[in-house]
Amino acid sequence: MRLLDLARGEGLPLEGTCDGALACATCHLILDPSDASRVPPPTAEEEDMLDLVPDAVRTSRLSCQIRLTEALDGLTVRLP
Repeated sequence: MRLLDLARGEGLPLEGTCDGALACATCHLILDPSDASRVPPPTAEEEDMLDLVPDAVRTSRLSCQIRLTEALDGLTVRLP
C-alpha cells in the first residue's frame, strides 16, 4: 500500500490527481526530519515534480511514491 492510499482512506485532503504516475505533485507531504532517513530516497522523477512545489522543503515527498512497510511503522508526516 502507498502512503497516498492510506491517507485517502483516512480522509486526509491529498488529491493524488495523477494516481501515482509522477505527473503532478498534489499528494505532496512533509516527512518529520527524524523519520526522513527511514524512507528510501526520492527518484530523479520525484525530485523533478517536487521542484514544482512552491512550499517544498528538504523532507518533502510525494505520498504516492512511498510504499508502506513494517519498517515505516510510526512514520510521522504533515500536510503543508
